Amino acid sequence: MTRANKTAIRFAVVGMGHFAQSAILPAFSNTRKNAELAAIVTGDVEKAAKLMRKYKVLACTYEDYEKLLVSAEIDAVYIATPNSEHRKFAVRAARQGVHVLCEKPLAYTVKDAQAIVDACKKGGVRLMTAYRLHFEEGNLQAIEVIKSGRIGEPRLFASVHTTQVDPDNIRTDLSLGGGPLEDIGIYCLNAARYIFQDEPDEVSAVAVHGSDPRFKEVPEAYSVTMRFSGDRLATFLCGFGQTKISEYRVIGTKGILQMEPAYTWHGETKQSITIKSKSRTRTFKHRDQIAAEILYFADCIQKGKTPEPSGQEGLIDVRLMDAIRKAAKHERKVTVSNPKKRSRPDASQSIERRPHGQPKLVKAAPPSKE
Repeated sequence: MTRANKTAIRFAVVGMGHFAQSAILPAFSNTRKNAELAAIVTGDVEKAAKLMRKYKVLACTYEDYEKLLVSAEIDAVYIATPNSEHRKFAVRAARQGVHVLCEKPLAYTVKDAQAIVDACKKGGVRLMTAYRLHFEEGNLQAIEVIKSGRIGEPRLFASVHTTQVDPDNIRTDLSLGGGPLEDIGIYCLNAARYIFQDEPDEVSAVAVHGSDPRFKEVPEAYSVTMRFSGDRLATFLCGFGQTKISEYRVIGTKGILQMEPAYTWHGETKQSITIKSKSRTRTFKHRDQIAAEILYFADCIQKGKTPEPSGQEGLIDVRLMDAIRKAAKHERKVTVSNPKKRSRPDASQSIERRPHGQPKLVKAAPPSKE
């Protein structure tokens, strides 16, 4: 039997890295009445003690995770551990009837992602992949512009997402599921799918390591091309050794839509539409994207609805990343077969919450000082 409080859904956040402390924990200040922070789970005893005092909630280490799951003190978990760790925390939660909101990618391997989907289905719990941009106004309005036909038929999608990553950051640790494709390239990949409202049939890719010692385990950068039905093409570049860029363009038969920045979680997004040399730019104010996805997931739990960015959504992207890695390794095109999705993000999912301040972090560093 699954558990859900009749008032607020009680969440445990699992993993206390930089993103969890700077974005997820403070987001609960914007979810009152619908969702509340009930527990913190970390592998660091000092973090557990300090964050317990700061947020005045239960806190435990990974060793006591199972006790928390069976305690009846929580209804859902928000998993924010390294990618390779998602499966063990998600599957254990599902077995105890606890709902699962899991950071993207859903897992590093297809096997692990499928195991998460299967466990949640067997356990009768809701599973949502944490695609925050499925609730961000700028990206949702880009989808609506494309659907309206204002720039004609969308034919090409081109994106760049790069940043500098500090030495020894976990994002360059292969054993933890790190890499530019998995950490930031997934935004480009997912955006191409929601812009084209379709799944790619074929991928090709190039990965480069360079001579930088930071990238002895994972590539420095990827160049990826995905072919969609109707000979539509999506290309993207992602990397960990370049200055920060976050953008995409959709080139249609009548005009161009551009988002820059496109993928940020802590600032404004901007959208430009150019038709017959005339451009119009619209700025979308900074919102608390994490609170939005938590609120949405809490509503799905309460109403028994399947979330739009479902486990299937996450599994499709993991399959595509696996195909991209194979294409780069073997220097050949890889055919991909994925089920067609019935649901896609749309403007109705836009949720507005004001941004919160930046909290003081406990033993957590950003991926870069850039």
